[in-house]
Amino acid sequence: MSLILWRNARLCPSGDPGEVIEPGAIAVQDHKIVWIGDDREIPAAFLTSTQSQHDLRRAWVTPGLIDCHTHLVYAGNRAGEFARRLSGVSYEEIAREGGGINSTVRATRAATETELFAQSARRLEALLAEGVTAIEIKSGYGLELETERRMLKVARRLGKSYPVSVYTTFLGAHALPPEFKGRADDYITLVCDRMLPELHHEGLIDAVDVFCENIGFTLAQTERVYQKASQLGLPVKMHAEQLSNMGGARLAARYHALSADHLEHLDESGVLAMKQENVVAILLPGAFYFLRETNLPPVELLRRHGVPIAIATDSNPGTSPTTSLLLMLNMACTLFRMTPAEALLGVTHHAGRAIGRSETHGQLAPGRFADFCVWDVERLEELAYWSGFNACRFVMRHGAITRGCV
Repeated sequence: MSLILWRNARLCPSGDPGEVIEPGAIAVQDHKIVWIGDDREIPAAFLTSTQSQHDLRRAWVTPGLIDCHTHLVYAGNRAGEFARRLSGVSYEEIAREGGGINSTVRATRAATETELFAQSARRLEALLAEGVTAIEIKSGYGLELETERRMLKVARRLGKSYPVSVYTTFLGAHALPPEFKGRADDYITLVCDRMLPELHHEGLIDAVDVFCENIGFTLAQTERVYQKASQLGLPVKMHAEQLSNMGGARLAARYHALSADHLEHLDESGVLAMKQENVVAILLPGAFYFLRETNLPPVELLRRHGVPIAIATDSNPGTSPTTSLLLMLNMACTLFRMTPAEALLGVTHHAGRAIGRSETHGQLAPGRFADFCVWDVERLEELAYWSGFNACRFVMRHGAITRGCV
């Protein structure tokens, strides 16, 4: 494949706005970056062998964005529940009445694979238009083997049908299905003894997640799932400390989890445990905003102890019906008081760590796939500043332009 030079850029190769190459250049060949550095120091061999050069006119270039926590595959919506919450009914009340997650479970169980793919593809397309080149997609709206399988197969199909790297997470322990009411331990047995092994054997699972919460699953039940995942050699993640402090983050750390997510009620002992075991904190401002939460995640504690912070959409029908990762940057800054630099790292370098793919995603370097975004902004802070405006000129994935034009 011919060598292509992208020149005269303002490069932010690590996702850290404090590390910039200007003017910068990237040499791409066979879908990968073969050289990156100062435009004035391009090796002579590249200048003589290049087949094409493109002047980026001082546009900003960042790694492709990563949405590291989504529930993108589901059927239907929960607009009716949204209206009820606006009238004062809490999310927990709706869930205990059989709504919430189980409402989406009913719709998803009834949907065919074709219907699920069509609905989910529309949401994915919106994310790709903003520069997302890698995404995590969870199951968890089936809560029985066949629908969980169908969801994961749709997620895999999305990765084959669209220019995006899809990583699947099995979230069978998302909620208690109605047919197991009052029998949570029996349902966890089903998850551990049948669902997890079969879906793993079929190559549908990259990681395992649990909703550890007072309306979800206990620490003991979560640990049973973690033990099974460990036996199968699968990394784990956790929905932790969203509605209460159950000590889930400490359990996640004991099992060397990739991430602990939400964390509005996380305490310092949980932060210290995460730091010790290199667990990434994924903050989800969309859910915080949509639920009108008032308990802020402990950003300052996470900073003080050096826990990496990732940002994601949590795209889902009940608590974060958003398909804009750029909007999440804005919300992370305005709601959580993160800096624009922290927010950008949260959707590049730290997000790569959160999906267990830091060696392939979240940074630009020789040997890595050429996944990057070109932005028409004067300052990188604009990526978090604008609300409802997409400044992405074009997206490059695996060396090919997938969105926009040069």
